[in-house]
Amino acid sequence: MTDGPRSIILFDALCVLCSANARFVLRHDHRRRFLLASVQGEAGRALCCRHRIDAGDPDTIIVVTGEQALRDSDAVLAIYAGLGQPWAAAATALRLVPRSIRDPLYRWVARNRYRLFGRREVCWLPSAEDSGRMA
Repeated sequence: MTDGPRSIILFDALCVLCSANARFVLRHDHRRRFLLASVQGEAGRALCCRHRIDAGDPDTIIVVTGEQALRDSDAVLAIYAGLGQPWAAAATALRLVPRSIRDPLYRWVARNRYRLFGRREVCWLPSAEDSGRMA
C-alpha cells in the first residue's frame, strides 16, 4: 500500500549495477512507492523520449513523479529517501554534499557502468511476484 503518489524509476536493465539497484528497491520499498521501467521496455522508451534520453545508451537514472522528473544524483537520493529508514537518513546526509560534486561523480559512474560492473546479455526481469511493480 502506498502512502503518496507512486514514482517511476527509469533504469537500464542491461546494466548489472542498475539491475542490482532495481532489485534493492523492490526488496526495501515496503510502502510500494516505486514502479520500475527499464529503458528497454515500451514504457521506458516512452519515458526516455519524453525526457530526452537516448534509450540505446542511457546516461542517467530518472525518477518521475507526476510531471516532475529527477535525474542523476538527485534521482538516486530521491529513491533512497523514499525507501524509509535507514535509507532516508543516508539520503539526507548525502544531500549535504553539493550537487556540483555529486553529479559529476554520478555521471562518471554512469558513463563507465558497463566497464566497472558489467553488462547483461539479456535484460533483467523481476520475479513473477514483483512483475506488477513494472511500468
